Amino acid sequence: MRGRLRVYLGAAPGVGKTYAMLSEGRRACERGRDMVVGFVETHGRPRTAALLEGMEVIPRKSMLYRGSTFTELDVDAVIERKPKVALIDELAHTNVPGSRNVKRWQDIDDILDAGIDVISTVNIQHLESVNDVVQEITGIPQRETVPDEVVRRANQIELVDMSPEALRRRMAHGNVYAPEKVDAALSNYFRIGNLTALRELALLWVAGKVDDQLDRYRADHGIAATWETRERVVVALTGGPEGDTLVRRAARIAARTKGADLLAVHVTSSDGLAGGDPATLARQRSLVENMGGTYHQVVGDDIPRALLDFARGVNATQLVLGASRRGRFAQILSRGVGVETTALSGSIDVHLVTHEEVRKGRVRSERSRAALTRKRRLAGWAVAVAGMPLLTATLTPFRDMLSLPSEILFFLSLTVGVALIGGMWPAITAAIGGSLLLNWYFTPPMGQLTISDPENLFALVVFVLVAAAVSTIVDLAARRTREAARARADAETLSTLAGHVLRGEAALPSLLGRLRETFGLDSVTLLERVGEPTPDDQSEPCAWRIIATSGAAPCTAPAVADTDVKINDTLVLAAHGRLLAASDRRVLEAFAAEAAVALRQERLEEEAEQAKPLAEADRMRTALLAAVSHDLRTPLSAAKAAVESLRSHDIDWTPQDRDELLDTAHQSLTRLDRLVENLLDMSRLQAGVLGLSFQTIALEEVVPRAMDDLGSLRDRIEGDISVDLPEIVADPALLERVLVNLMTNAVRYSPTDQKVLITASWHDDNVEIRVIDRGPGIPREDYDRVFLPFQRLGDRDNGTGVGLGLALSRGLTEAMGGALVPEETPGGGLTMIVQMPISSQAVTA
Repeated sequence: MRGRLRVYLGAAPGVGKTYAMLSEGRRACERGRDMVVGFVETHGRPRTAALLEGMEVIPRKSMLYRGSTFTELDVDAVIERKPKVALIDELAHTNVPGSRNVKRWQDIDDILDAGIDVISTVNIQHLESVNDVVQEITGIPQRETVPDEVVRRANQIELVDMSPEALRRRMAHGNVYAPEKVDAALSNYFRIGNLTALRELALLWVAGKVDDQLDRYRADHGIAATWETRERVVVALTGGPEGDTLVRRAARIAARTKGADLLAVHVTSSDGLAGGDPATLARQRSLVENMGGTYHQVVGDDIPRALLDFARGVNATQLVLGASRRGRFAQILSRGVGVETTALSGSIDVHLVTHEEVRKGRVRSERSRAALTRKRRLAGWAVAVAGMPLLTATLTPFRDMLSLPSEILFFLSLTVGVALIGGMWPAITAAIGGSLLLNWYFTPPMGQLTISDPENLFALVVFVLVAAAVSTIVDLAARRTREAARARADAETLSTLAGHVLRGEAALPSLLGRLRETFGLDSVTLLERVGEPTPDDQSEPCAWRIIATSGAAPCTAPAVADTDVKINDTLVLAAHGRLLAASDRRVLEAFAAEAAVALRQERLEEEAEQAKPLAEADRMRTALLAAVSHDLRTPLSAAKAAVESLRSHDIDWTPQDRDELLDTAHQSLTRLDRLVENLLDMSRLQAGVLGLSFQTIALEEVVPRAMDDLGSLRDRIEGDISVDLPEIVADPALLERVLVNLMTNAVRYSPTDQKVLITASWHDDNVEIRVIDRGPGIPREDYDRVFLPFQRLGDRDNGTGVGLGLALSRGLTEAMGGALVPEETPGGGLTMIVQMPISSQAVTA
């Protein structure tokens, strides 16, 4: 089970984090817990150092770096000791190069993985998210940082707080820094203003952590009631013009309380048909975010309940609504969202804010006004005007045979037909006209607009009301059908766009082509401004350049486009071919946003491609310097020492000593020559200028020569090469070097009592040369890594080479048309297989 992490967070050095950590450690010891001190830095503070007395301290690990000795946390020793609790100071500390991990928080992560609880310390200025803010406040950059997430994952965070005045008194008394450093510290980093700002940062950061814990607790325990632990102001937006006023008023309410949150929410219906104007909502969302708030959108058919559910979910304390835009008559029929929300709000305060749009009525969208086409409306009026007299003329000869209810049904049927064809107003006109015709021609006394029988009057009134109700319902259904079809078309278009992106087809020409096909345009062009806009409109075409286009002649400037969408200050999407309706702009803006993303992705890929060779060269150079510095120095130093000893006249060397020194110099220079040759060959391989001399050769000639080149290692090699193998095509010298590198590497990792076996066999068109060792082998997941330059997996002895052997061997083999692949040796170990092509002459024979 993973250990638990406890962090003491301070606003500045000297507030007592280490002291608090050690005090907790002593209390743990007194309670009988198995506790050790992994790493504690007392900074020469006597009271802090006194707490260490009697505690078990894990010895630090000494490391040599640039001629100096440093001490670091010994992670392996702590894990091997396996206490219940380990005290480890300075969470953000950067380890000396060559340590187990780069940062101490990574060391602590390893210890936590071992099931050990850790107590650590960190200052607020070391958190990554506030690092730039701290530098702006104090003027001092903090190079040692720790990701916020590392600290947030801690099971417990405790703030070690101290007022700026108290901390400065501690420093003046010499309890933090040495006396000679106190004056400089008090007049620079530890000024009252700096310490106050750092203290506020620490308090706010911890408050955010507490909010997260509170939200988790409320969610885990199903608590829906508002806990007024912190002011959260929610403003409801409808997408109407009054939204700007509401946002600014809510921001002022939130500003009255330090640290209050501002949240904006828009409720859209579940059918997706009723909603605010997208452009207005987008502008209001930007306004909210500029004021430091967040924008949210929820789905709900009951707007008051949806608003309150959201407010309770975020633990809001205040809810800001706009006063109703409906007229007085509409408010009599329904209480409205504001009144209903106030009645159900409970402990949440509701603010009803007046605005200029009060009682002006709801804003009707263009889509609602154009529910039916002009052709259908004209047809409805025609049927209403001509149909009613025609129906009257048809029924008049039969009025003695028909009763008034039957005649009313005929007129009602025609009215419903008018509603289906032309909508509500032609149908209502038909209903009124039909009632007058029924009164004149079919209701006694005939030929008069009077009704003698009250029952007939009632029947005609019901006819008009039913006709009006049916007309309204039919018109609403027609509107909803048209809106649903439009929404479905938009959804299908956006779904196609999403699939286009997910399939990786986000190249700009393809994206613009899809937009052109969707709306049937002549051309679609993405334009970018190349300079500042000028007041002279005539020069505008020269201020734009075409980034990508699809279709016929592209637009050269937004002014010549039929429809244009501004993406940002420099990018505009211009469409030519026909004027698009305002209802199409939502989809058009989605395409425009995706075009901007595609352009940014293309440019990032171009920059990445340009930086890739530089990064690779820098990586190679860094690795080369780190790995070669020792390997070049060691043979040079040995050869130089041997030569200087031979030149010394102070010692009378015996012939045996002289031969030994000469042999040392020879071996060192040979090793240096081999290293330089490998580096040159690797550079030639990467540059593609390696010289090759292909010949038809026999393995029984090459392998023995390679074995002889091993010198003293020759006795560790056992060869089994059949003379019946076909000849191969290769560069003899390069193949010999490949085999020498592979056999040397195999001998290095094989047990001293085991020999390395080299065999060969013939398969298809290749001869396979196998170098087999019985060493520890390599995990399969590292088979590719082992061929990277400067890699020595599991090899910590820097004197064994720079890790070029296998990388160079694979490169040389592939340059000769072969392949080098690793394989697990049965029973343990590694087998390197060199596959070389057979000579065409051997195949013919």
